[in-house]
Amino acid sequence: MKTIPFSPPDLTQKEIDAVVEVLKSGWITTGPKTKELERRVAQWCNTSIAVCLSSQTACAEMTLRILGVGPGDEVIVPAYTYTASASVIYHVGATPVIIDCKEGSFEMDYAKVERAITEKTKVIIPVDLAGVMCDYDKIFEIVEKKKDIFRPNSPLQDAFGRIVVMADAAHAFGAKRNGQMCGSVADFTNFSFHAVKNLTTAEGGAVTWKNHKGVDNEALYKEYMLLSLHGQTKDALAKNQGTSWEYDVVDTQYKCNMPDILGAMGLAQLERYNEILDKRHRLIEMYNKAFEGMDIGVLNHHDENSRSSGHLYFVRFLGKSAEYRNKFYQKMAEKGVVCNVHFKPLPMFTAYKTRGFDITDYPNAYNMHKNQLTLPMNSKMSFDDAQYVIDTFKQVYDEISICH
Repeated sequence: MKTIPFSPPDLTQKEIDAVVEVLKSGWITTGPKTKELERRVAQWCNTSIAVCLSSQTACAEMTLRILGVGPGDEVIVPAYTYTASASVIYHVGATPVIIDCKEGSFEMDYAKVERAITEKTKVIIPVDLAGVMCDYDKIFEIVEKKKDIFRPNSPLQDAFGRIVVMADAAHAFGAKRNGQMCGSVADFTNFSFHAVKNLTTAEGGAVTWKNHKGVDNEALYKEYMLLSLHGQTKDALAKNQGTSWEYDVVDTQYKCNMPDILGAMGLAQLERYNEILDKRHRLIEMYNKAFEGMDIGVLNHHDENSRSSGHLYFVRFLGKSAEYRNKFYQKMAEKGVVCNVHFKPLPMFTAYKTRGFDITDYPNAYNMHKNQLTLPMNSKMSFDDAQYVIDTFKQVYDEISICH
């Protein structure tokens, strides 16, 4: 019996050599490799600038802080996402406004988003689930429509003059929609380079943003640097290369910088990233073709207007219960295929229940979750591995159908 892991990191000798080079260099914290990765990420996303930090979560929280979002403010976030999308809102003292899915969709119900906007709303956080970009045209249409009730409470908010759209693109590095790369569509976009992501630095993330009138990109970059390194005006590299040790601490800030060991790994991954994306899409096509005619739903990863990053392969057992899905998961595991579930909606977790959220208020999110399963689909898999997943899936599907 084969064993198919869910999402092992795709690492080669290229990444190993890059990390060894940094280890031998004597400079392992934030330095030239991380700065080069920032330059390359910005280039990839067709933006002027990028910042690499310790995680997508750090990128999102620092962005909210730079925007001046805090107590008394509201931030809109979907129910169908991982906790990191919403926890950062609590970190800055603001209030999350959680929105149900549109019926039959993993995306937020945009009509409900529009109705939820108040004078307190400062940011909307769309989530590019599984690497499929959201309908940003619709989201920007909504924030422009609600521009008159926007009440800025920081200079940066004032420069935007409307609700800011901050994408959680943890899954979506390399995705594109309507000819635009993810990272250049939302006002701010936060990526994850965690171990299970398409492109990994083991732990890490990046934030990109669009050029905007009245926003000084270099000043904004310096704000991220201050926030991510204790509010210190010089990092270790600058002190080491300069003629003076002197520095200032201008505020009591945070510690979430990306070191060069991780930056080097990311640079090596970027050199192979087009191949990684192509492999994922070939696997998606293989799965899609195999599951045609079966009573399951799958995500659309590719059409004439968009191409996802191919991060996750969702199936939904249409009309089936959570019990059915859980049994399917177990049977796949027994046959060596490790699957996953993405995600439990936020109101199902204790952290959100104790804050007053109830899953019964989010029926569409629950209905999408209850029969959802994520199949292993990663660039380390061989096509023989994928065929084993398909054959096992069909076998389990037939076995369980007899019982149900």
